[in-house]
Amino acid sequence: MKTVIIEDEELAIKGLLKLLNDYNHFFEVMAIARNGQEAVEIVEYHKPDVIFLDIEMPVFNGFEVLKKLKNMPLIIFTTAYDAFAVKAFEENSVDYLLKPIEKQRFDLTVERLKQRNTEKSAEFDIQQFSALFHTLSAKQGIHSLTVKSADKFLFISISEIAYFIAEERYVFLNTLDGKKYITNYTIHNLEEILPKEFIRISRSTIINSKHILEAQRFFTGNYVIFLKDTKRSKIETGRKYVDNFIKLFHI
Repeated sequence: MKTVIIEDEELAIKGLLKLLNDYNHFFEVMAIARNGQEAVEIVEYHKPDVIFLDIEMPVFNGFEVLKKLKNMPLIIFTTAYDAFAVKAFEENSVDYLLKPIEKQRFDLTVERLKQRNTEKSAEFDIQQFSALFHTLSAKQGIHSLTVKSADKFLFISISEIAYFIAEERYVFLNTLDGKKYITNYTIHNLEEILPKEFIRISRSTIINSKHILEAQRFFTGNYVIFLKDTKRSKIETGRKYVDNFIKLFHI
């Protein structure tokens, strides 16, 4: 089967390649896409039989990628949600691999691919599964986010996050103690999954409202917000998003 991997984490890519290599008589890896934009271009070019698709990545998330495809391959979702989410996806006839992917579970996916009818599998409703994913996210709640640091994965508690900021192609998580980590999320993704204390105050920034120290109003109507982190970060609201800040504090 012509295969494309869509994944932005190098560690996850290496693990998946190792698993696929055990079935090199069955899979032919055509390309690897490391963000949603690359994914659309690569899938349309190679027209693979199957894609291994991460749900949360830069530029477009997995569901946004699917909505943009003209040629729909078989889809194996890969992401880091719990067993409840896995069960829900499996019950709806979509295969789903939980990270880190176990060999035994991957073997089962291969067997399913061998038995699956391509046309039938491609008929699933993208909107339905996108809604399911976000419903599951809301049900299980978000207590921490995972970031990569060197060769380790760190779990950053939501309460320790001061703000998120998009810089060029990536979104960075900034903690109260002044540390900065690259994430796999887009600002749009974060808006959907974060608790209500996180508010978007500009096109590129989401802050944790529990860590606001003070705010100063400009004559333009925008605000400069100072946070309680060790850097005393200073962030300005964007014109389009200033109402988010005003409504939160009933100013």
